[in-house]
Amino acid sequence: MLYYTYVLENTLTKRHYVGSTNDIDRRLEEHNRGHTKSTRSRGKWKLLYVEKYNIEEQARKRERQIK
Repeated sequence: MLYYTYVLENTLTKRHYVGSTNDIDRRLEEHNRGHTKSTRSRGKWKLLYVEKYNIEEQARKRERQIK
């Protein structure tokens, strides 16, 4: 299984969000449907950047580094 560290940008506010997941498509959909508390705002989110990892902890560590 692959794990991802990603950066999103809100298309309206230009705000950024950094996260990690094992399913990037599902996660982006959750952000855009307002299912994620920290990204519930007007506008849609677009994927700006993604890194792939084989180990979940590596993805989470990279998420913390970017934040």
